[in-house]
Amino acid sequence: MLGMKPFIHNDWWPVLEPEFEQTYYQQLREFLVEEYQSHEIYPDMYHIFTAFDWTPFSQVKVVILGQDPYHNPGQAHGCSFSVLPGTKIPPSLVNIYKELNSDLGIKPVDHGYLEKWAKQGVLLLNSVLTVRYGEAFSHKGRGWERLTDAAIAKLSERPEPVVFILWGNAARSKIKLIDTKTNIVLQSAHPSPLSANRGFFGSKPFSKTNIALKSLGETPIDWQLPEHVSIDEGSAKQSHDA
Repeated sequence: MLGMKPFIHNDWWPVLEPEFEQTYYQQLREFLVEEYQSHEIYPDMYHIFTAFDWTPFSQVKVVILGQDPYHNPGQAHGCSFSVLPGTKIPPSLVNIYKELNSDLGIKPVDHGYLEKWAKQGVLLLNSVLTVRYGEAFSHKGRGWERLTDAAIAKLSERPEPVVFILWGNAARSKIKLIDTKTNIVLQSAHPSPLSANRGFFGSKPFSKTNIALKSLGETPIDWQLPEHVSIDEGSAKQSHDA
């Protein structure tokens, strides 16, 4: 429940635990208790930390940084750009699939569930981890950014380099947290229909990521998603707290 300390089920826990003890996080938690009681909040409280659970700290090879969760029913489940099976694919993800097809010839699937990417080491991280129904950026500036900035900084400090994919100005502003001498940063416009034609299309982030991973001695990502997906019952019911 929201009154308790959050828990992440892998090696992210010792990395982020100091943040959970900070005053800003205690204030954020109090805010979230009220929000979940009085509004429709996404994702549900059990999936706030899905991105961290799916991609352990030591296994992160790539970070795709989003802003805040989708704010309509059936979409958000704790991973940037990903939506639950059976949900209409959002416009930004449609454009991501278009670029994936143009870049690597991978045909789009008819779902937006990106678990396969996450399980290969792609951390699908939003800067803000919760949102009110129908109100984009409604939890901006409440404290989530400090937590996710800490996660980015800790990844940047790791001995094993990471490929950071920064789409759009909000994500690109995080470059100050990244040691660009030891890590690899790929930047472009955001895949949103409002900006995709201003530098996202043609940026080839997927092939560039795999070239970078090979140069680091890492296995490249298989970006081809399965045609059919189902939610694992075990992961779906994991108890997460804010």
